[in-house]
Amino acid sequence: MEQTNNIKPRKTLESIEPYSPGKPIWEVQKELGLERVIKLASNENPLGPSPKALEAIQNGLSELNRYPDADASMLKQAIADQYGVLPQQVIPTNGADELITLISEAFLEAGDEVIVPSPSFSEYDFGAHIMGATVVPVPFAEDFRYDVDALIAAVTEKTKLIYICTPNNPTGTYISKPDIEKLLNSVKGALVVFDAAYSHFADEAEYTSGIEFVQAGYPVLTLQTFSKIYGIAGIRVGYGIAPEFIIQAILKVKEPFNVNSLAQIAATAAIGDTEHVRSSQSVNKAGREQLYKIFDSLGLAYTKSMGNFVLAHIGPEGERIYKELMAKGVIVRYGKTWGLPEHIRVSVGTPEENAFFGEILTGLLAKQV
Repeated sequence: MEQTNNIKPRKTLESIEPYSPGKPIWEVQKELGLERVIKLASNENPLGPSPKALEAIQNGLSELNRYPDADASMLKQAIADQYGVLPQQVIPTNGADELITLISEAFLEAGDEVIVPSPSFSEYDFGAHIMGATVVPVPFAEDFRYDVDALIAAVTEKTKLIYICTPNNPTGTYISKPDIEKLLNSVKGALVVFDAAYSHFADEAEYTSGIEFVQAGYPVLTLQTFSKIYGIAGIRVGYGIAPEFIIQAILKVKEPFNVNSLAQIAATAAIGDTEHVRSSQSVNKAGREQLYKIFDSLGLAYTKSMGNFVLAHIGPEGERIYKELMAKGVIVRYGKTWGLPEHIRVSVGTPEENAFFGEILTGLLAKQV
């Protein structure tokens, strides 16, 4: 029987580009036959996972015959205690990516508009397109600084969501507290979402993760993750903090058992692991400076970062350098995905990994001369 394709997916899928993650170490080793490969592409914690999280996982293995707590009540309470909010103002999710999708499902209708800084995290676009909404990109000012006046000017009566990634991925830049106040006082009827996944690495006095605006009663949501500072990206836990009425709306579209048992107990333990957090912050701050010195020595421009990565301008040979770095066993992120074909984003690694990256990059650029 002749098969005909009469099954048509939704029209909006034509606008969706699947997320492209950094290549895993094993894949590069297999493809290129390399023994040593370092991954500086996915902004992971080079110190590894929180030891308290690992211990909690070990202790929880015998209970895997039980469904997870659908409300993640212990984790909610731990997060609430950490930030001085109520448990009903917290929603744990299967990574921050799921929360972005849930926000879209809860607040967007077809034809609505979503303001997104450009370049930034691609999942904001994904969530908007799923619901048939329109993405309104707002470019950064010079040196990838936030342009709050441009953000305000982009707002229309159709605007339902405004994403503020701060520190921003991939640039590492942030929006200042006075600019946030200006934005919030100028915008009515749109939910402002602060993606503060990298907030633990930010150390500027004018930085805020948005929590204080939640506490003050503003209709905003701040989004966080356990994948970065806590080092447990592999078990996928994110969370949002917002006024209760916003959380209640999102809960209506959440799957009942979205955060698995091991993720819940690991995250509950990790959030209290202050020693691991401080060590990770210290390693990251020193690592950023190490990368800056490498780029300075090579005469390469880069953006000062408040995250655990640095965006560097490699030049017209950006793609070739990216591929040659991989061929030598160094995985970084190529900037073309953000419309930055002359840039690479380099995650902060251990001191040894950063030095190895510098050695390989120096050798590759020396060949160009």
